[in-house]
Amino acid sequence: MDTPFSTLIRTASHEQHTEAETSSFMGDLLGGRLGVDAYARYTEQLWFVYRALEEGAEALREDPVAGPFVQPELFRTAALERDLAHLRGPDWRDGLSPLPATTAYAERVAECAREWPGGYVAHHYTRYLGDLSGGQIIRDKAERTWGFARKGDGVRFYVFEGISNPAAFKRAYRELLDGVKADDLEKQRIIDECKRAFDFNSAVFHQLGGEFPLSA
Repeated sequence: MDTPFSTLIRTASHEQHTEAETSSFMGDLLGGRLGVDAYARYTEQLWFVYRALEEGAEALREDPVAGPFVQPELFRTAALERDLAHLRGPDWRDGLSPLPATTAYAERVAECAREWPGGYVAHHYTRYLGDLSGGQIIRDKAERTWGFARKGDGVRFYVFEGISNPAAFKRAYRELLDGVKADDLEKQRIIDECKRAFDFNSAVFHQLGGEFPLSA
């Protein structure tokens, strides 16, 4: 492959990425047409996915493929828990429930963490690089729509306090992708898993849209 792997993975998953970004639920959420409860429900789903990502990270720290991507400054679980405490109150865990699509998504992430480091990289890339990019649009919209303090409780998930220069961090991340220890066949498998990750995300959005349909 002469084209950098980071370019291949971005362009190959573009269709699924666009489909996820333009879901009716996310459009309604970012358009201010849904209440804060929909935002809180979405945040709950993220907690299940990131818990799977980050609980599996420690065992991969020394792995030659996935290990370089395990960077604690990216971890989001603690920030999500702080946001959920703000959104749902101190007993937020009591009412926590994953959608069926979220369960399938988190189980696949955990499976890759256990059994396939390359697949873990696909999910890692899909989530964290998205948080550093489009996630910032969500943070801004949430602050404006529901009155959260700028980069405060309720949107801390989108605030990477350990990353002072997101643009430089993303460049370095793409360099890690370009140097990933995988042959061309394995790289194609990683790309396919990246597409699958976006499909999981779209399924979560679809089910959230079923829970929060806009009234006619």
